[in-house]
Amino acid sequence: MLFAACSGNAFADTVYQTRDDFLRELFGTPPQVRVLWLDNSAQGKLNAVLGHPYSQARLRYWRADGKTAWILDEIGKEYPITAAFVVKNAAIERVRVLVYRETRGMEVHYPSFLQQFVGSTLLDGRLTRSIDGISGATLSVHSMERMARAALVLDTLAP
Repeated sequence: MLFAACSGNAFADTVYQTRDDFLRELFGTPPQVRVLWLDNSAQGKLNAVLGHPYSQARLRYWRADGKTAWILDEIGKEYPITAAFVVKNAAIERVRVLVYRETRGMEVHYPSFLQQFVGSTLLDGRLTRSIDGISGATLSVHSMERMARAALVLDTLAP
């Protein structure tokens, strides 16, 4: 019994916002979900900005009013962080952490941190805005940066 208690994430997932609530906030009535298949070409582009292929073969996304919404997962230190990114005119318009699963570093969900991404575009595989780190949350910050780059790449791939 002690092993079972120590083997998993000792903290419950912290859900800051559900996917459906985020989409309603963004679009009012969410548009129909679309699917982007991550073929070898797409995986190559994602690998360039993530440092690894994305773990799924397809991604759901939403498009309306000239913007796309992407809900992505990326490992922080040990567990995935689920975040939503909105891209409009090839720039990040909005970022939210939906679910945080790590034992520390949850400051990445604060609006003051997330606001740094707004307006950022991608240039030579890098974000055009510098993102200040958070002491004790370095791996979570890097995870958020990777997902932001991935959202910008995915926006260019979406039909």
